[in-house]
Parts: sequence; structure tokens; C-alpha cells
Amino acid sequence: MLDINKFFDFNKYPFEHEKLFRREGINNVVDVLNHIGDYCDEWLESVGGQSTFSVDCNRQFLSIENPIVFSPDRIIGENSGNSIFIKKNAKIIGGTFDISKGSIFIDENSDVQGAWLCGPTIIGKNTTVRPGAYIRGNVIIGNNSTMRGELKNTVVMDECDFPHPSYLGDSICGYKTHFGNQATAANVNIFGGKKSIKIKINGEAFDTGRRKIGIIMGDFTQVGCNSVSDPGTFLLPNTIVYSLTRINAGVYGPDEILKNKPMEHGIVERTKMEKR
Repeated sequence: MLDINKFFDFNKYPFEHEKLFRREGINNVVDVLNHIGDYCDEWLESVGGQSTFSVDCNRQFLSIENPIVFSPDRIIGENSGNSIFIKKNAKIIGGTFDISKGSIFIDENSDVQGAWLCGPTIIGKNTTVRPGAYIRGNVIIGNNSTMRGELKNTVVMDECDFPHPSYLGDSICGYKTHFGNQATAANVNIFGGKKSIKIKINGEAFDTGRRKIGIIMGDFTQVGCNSVSDPGTFLLPNTIVYSLTRINAGVYGPDEILKNKPMEHGIVERTKMEKR
């Protein structure tokens, strides 16, 4: 049930960073989460050798392809040995760039305004990162996507729409996935602890082997506004979650709709108020 090919169709929807999913030691979608950081570091190191970039003489950490707009409010880690790579026609206005723990790459025609970005982070082509976004590192965002929430150790593929405040940690989001306003993917047990998260698949317990795991969203899945998913939630392709739904850990879909309908099913308790 957790086979990578059940969630993502790379033949129909190619992804530039598909190699991440084919690394040695990866047997299912959960394993991918253990490799995001290493993959980002290796990929960014390979970018540093590309001859298309010119180094800013005054800011040796900045490698660019003109024309660009680069006007951040603050840069942290200028002497860390890491870099900021910006491809042509990208626009960066305001915000903070923290490269103390890894490099940051922004592909051509992307627009980043008023965000806080920590490396290692890779942002694809024609992608918008809106004001208020907090990218905490070990993050890959694909092409033609919109982001505004908080992300850490997460992959978001092409044509994705996460345009409002939301949280994604230790998660993978496939082609054309979507989060509504204030949707949240919890990634750690509410009681904390160091035990790994376990879920049930076809009635049998499965140990993810990770203390932190958020949501895995197959191609074309959507989560509605103000919905919350438990740690260890897996949505196979074309699964739709209605607004205000709490999703228990487990595997859902494909081609399924999840609804929270308390008025119809009696989950909401209704009592009379005392007269005053």
C-alpha cells in the first residue's frame, strides 16, 4: 500500500527530482523522508559547478543568472560556505535568507516576497512563495506552484497550490495537490515521546520507523480548509478531504471523499440553554 508508484505517476507527471525517490535504501514512501536532506545537499553541490552562474563580487555567496531582482531584508550565514543560487528572471523582495545550514536555489521566473527561507532548500521554476511563508530547510518545491505556509523536511511537486497559512512537516505532496486555508498536517504524536509512529494497513499494524511523519498526498489529492491530519496519514491519488475534517492516521483512497458531517451523523451534542 505504501509503494511509491501507488502515490505518484512520474511517467504522466515527470518530476525533476524523481531521483530522490529512486535512491538506494528506499523501499516505500516513508523511506523517502529519511533522504530529503542528503539529496538536497548533493543536488545543491552539483549546481555550484554550473558555468551558467556568475558570482557577485561583493557577495561571494551569491551566484546569479542575470537579469534578476535580489533585495532581501536580511541574510544569515554569509560566511558559512553555503550559497544562494538564483536563475534568470527570478524576483526576491524582502524576507530573510538563512544559509547557515545549507544552500538555497531559486529557479527562473520564480517570485519570493517577504518569506523566511532556510537552506537547504530548492525552489523550482515559475513558483510563487508568498509573504509570511516559513521554509525551514530540507525542502523541495517543484515548478508552477504557490506556497505560503510553514514547511520542513518536505517535498512538494509540480503544479501544487498551498497558497494560505498551513503546516507541512515530514511530508510529501504529489502532482497538483492542494491545501486549503489553515489546513494542518500534524507530524508528531500529541504526547511526544520517542516511539515511532504506527498505523494500520488492512487491519495489520505497520511501524513507520519514524517518530515524525506528516501526510503523504498522492497526485491530485486535496485537503480542505481547517482540516487536520494525524501523524501518519496517507492519501492515495484523487482523494478529497472536505473542510473541517479530522483525518485519523491510516491509508485512504484512491478516488475517495472524506467528510466530517456531524449534523447528519449525530457527532455534535445539542443541549438546551437555561433561561435567564
